[in-house]
Amino acid sequence: MDRNSEKLDQLRTGRSELENHVIDEFLTGHISRREFLRRGSIVGISIPVLSGILAACGGANSSSSSSSSSSTAGSAPKAGGTLRIAGVVPAAAINPLTVADEGGLTMLCQTGEFLVFDDPTTFLVKPMLATSWKANGDGSVWTFTLRPNVKFSNGQTMTSKDVVYSFKQQSDPKNASNALSVFTGLLTPSGVSAPDDHTVEFKLEAPTGNFPWLISSDNYNMIIVPDGTDFSTWEKTFIGTGPFILTKYTAKVGATFHKNPNWWGGQVLPDTLQHIFYPTQQPQILALQSGSVDIVNLIVLQGAQAIFNNPDYNILVNHSSQHRQLSMRCDKAPFTDKRVRQAMALTLNRPEIIKALFQQYGQLGNDSPFAPIFPSTDKSVPQRHEDIAMAKQLMSDAGQSGGFSTDLYTEVYQEIPQYAQIIKQAGAQIGININLHVESQTAYYGKATYGNSDWLDGAMSLVDYGHRGVPNVFLNAPLTSAGTWNAAHFKNPTYDSLYKQYVAAVDLSTQRQLAGKIQRLLLDETPLIIAYFFDGLSATKKAVSGAVTTAMGQIFLSGAGTV
Repeated sequence: MDRNSEKLDQLRTGRSELENHVIDEFLTGHISRREFLRRGSIVGISIPVLSGILAACGGANSSSSSSSSSSTAGSAPKAGGTLRIAGVVPAAAINPLTVADEGGLTMLCQTGEFLVFDDPTTFLVKPMLATSWKANGDGSVWTFTLRPNVKFSNGQTMTSKDVVYSFKQQSDPKNASNALSVFTGLLTPSGVSAPDDHTVEFKLEAPTGNFPWLISSDNYNMIIVPDGTDFSTWEKTFIGTGPFILTKYTAKVGATFHKNPNWWGGQVLPDTLQHIFYPTQQPQILALQSGSVDIVNLIVLQGAQAIFNNPDYNILVNHSSQHRQLSMRCDKAPFTDKRVRQAMALTLNRPEIIKALFQQYGQLGNDSPFAPIFPSTDKSVPQRHEDIAMAKQLMSDAGQSGGFSTDLYTEVYQEIPQYAQIIKQAGAQIGININLHVESQTAYYGKATYGNSDWLDGAMSLVDYGHRGVPNVFLNAPLTSAGTWNAAHFKNPTYDSLYKQYVAAVDLSTQRQLAGKIQRLLLDETPLIIAYFFDGLSATKKAVSGAVTTAMGQIFLSGAGTV
């Protein structure tokens, strides 16, 4: 046995069945180095062990696999001072149970933290409030070890009781938590327990190979709060374990935070954060150009062209799975006929839409949630493209050659109003007269009743979906028969079965095989249209360094400042 083989055997000793399965996939060439790092981090293999295995196999020992720039680089930032951040107005109260919009989730992560962190710079899940995790053989039971000596901003020490309370509340259907979009069919309150003060165990409703990702910062509601917290009044205190402590929060205006001197993560560079809320992107960009703010969090290219390719600003790019979903009510005529839904999908010139709205920062969508960045996406599935003649034929076959009128409800957010106009013009080519109802996010999300899917008035709806590191939420919430965001009222037993099989799969080849079946089924049924995916973009002044952003709107600033 040579030295590398001996080292590899040592590293494999004590690994779980699931961990060794991932290692075997890598050793046999079924997954790449990049995917080995990604899958290994999910199942709980530490970064040093992953690097050691790569080194023993003759690979580089670096654990970085970033293909995007989600943090400002350059000279080291200085400690002290105030950072001013332009963000979108939260659509509702800052309640960790119910936040569902960018402005709200940005607020959650200023003081709140997660068991696991989805690192946008490496695409790996990393320890945060949990230091390590393990799964049983089939991924149905996951055990997390908590970081010791973590304190909440009120001085209370965090224990497993706080974690169990947080998860029981978020997974309880009676609370109508936004996190139920992740937990429905996966986790119930009775599945969360604490063997001791530093250990939390999750017994899942079904095996799930991606579970750590589903409770990471990807699940933005899932910050840990003290046992017994009244979520309805959390906005008054923002109590959490994070690097900042609330100074003042004023609804629709802004928020101020000061650094937490007792943060477990070490030194916090900025003394103060000042978040300023704006109703739309345009005034945010103007505030950056005028010097009124230092950072604009999560923008799109449309309307912000003046700061791109401008040396006065840094553009932070996260390759992502964020997208827009155009849902059509499968239980409401004429969209009960899938030929009408298919016809609508064929009216869109997707490359031209991407060129107009995103330029190089967009990617083609194929009417399923499988984004190009997901390793499990089956890229052999044919791409849907504009075909007006076929669309007209489908309309005729469905008895709709004369066209019809319908309502589309959507929101004022980033490029969505412009995209809604494009959809209206596209539908008109085949006789579909779309009446647009473009509402503020407060009004639009005010219609939501999570836990049942009857939350929109019209037969069509267009909604924003933030980035996720794995497609599970996109596959579940808007598409399963019991999905909490199923605006299309799509109910398909074959789809539900494929979804369960996909979620339970722990190896990439099986996931990709099932993904292909799901992609083809959704192309045929077309309950929703996903015309594009696009990168998460944020902007800072050139002098700002150390800001870390995600494509769903989170911003982490403990190590940020001016140079």
